[in-house]
Amino acid sequence: MKIVILDGYTENPGDLSWEGFEKLGQVTVYDRTPADEIVERIGDAEIVITNKTPISAETLQACRGIKYVGVLATGYNVVDVTAAKQKGIVVSNIPTYGTAAVAQFAIALLLEVCHHIGEHSAAVLRGDWTLNQDWCFWNYPLIELAGKTMGIIGFGKIGQATAKIAQALGMKVVAYDEYRNPALEGETCQYVTLDELLAQSDTISLHCPLFPSTQGIINKDSIAKMKDGVIIVNNSRGPLIVEQDLADALNSGKVAGAGCDVVSTEPIQADNPLLKAKNAILTPHISWAPKESRQRLMDIAVQDLKAFLDGNPINVVNK
Repeated sequence: MKIVILDGYTENPGDLSWEGFEKLGQVTVYDRTPADEIVERIGDAEIVITNKTPISAETLQACRGIKYVGVLATGYNVVDVTAAKQKGIVVSNIPTYGTAAVAQFAIALLLEVCHHIGEHSAAVLRGDWTLNQDWCFWNYPLIELAGKTMGIIGFGKIGQATAKIAQALGMKVVAYDEYRNPALEGETCQYVTLDELLAQSDTISLHCPLFPSTQGIINKDSIAKMKDGVIIVNNSRGPLIVEQDLADALNSGKVAGAGCDVVSTEPIQADNPLLKAKNAILTPHISWAPKESRQRLMDIAVQDLKAFLDGNPINVVNK
């Protein structure tokens, strides 16, 4: 059984092991695969493991030995799942490996917007505190979250985990989701409509999938419905935000700050308007990347493949 891992570096830059896959077949690992080498590297392999390397209908047609595609991520839009289904190829993803890590990072982005800890630390290291005539100083407004309202757009597992941390900070949570679970509601957590969420929230955190209905859900029209001085956090999917509209709102002060771990095109392009926007904190899509989270991803990916080889595939996205 030939197994090809097309872009293993981000999942395993050297601190994990591919041993689980190696027990299941003959493994070839590439750190990265250029588009013009995908077909050649897959060759006659039966098992293809990918993270962001695209598997198109043309690739599936050219590589006739493929029986299974495992995606080292939750999102699987890099694979033409319709073409795979037509050819009887199973495609599996990793649905829940990063819940705790992503929720933690969402709150980290929010806290950084509220306190600018990195910038204040840099100021101290520059000597600003040593030269300061007072015993303390701050270069940005500091924001207390207790008593404020967090709006969460997308109230699945990650949204719910983020809500628990927000509630622990003393915040009230309002949530918008197509599917409601009344058991989750209580004194500090209620479902609302999207317009109600936009109007009530002091901070808004995005945790919804990228669908046509959610693409650009944060735009000039939705921002106009928000409170002045709102904080926006996005470590879900970049295209949920119309970036020029957010940049304009940051520069005008309508939005007090934004923390984004994802952008519309990754790596971020030099002309992305958020790079020059006021009070924008940007990180390079690392919410998912703690070692514990990546190990969990690895373990689930191996379980997915083993289940397929045993004739009982799991986490199949193209049934």
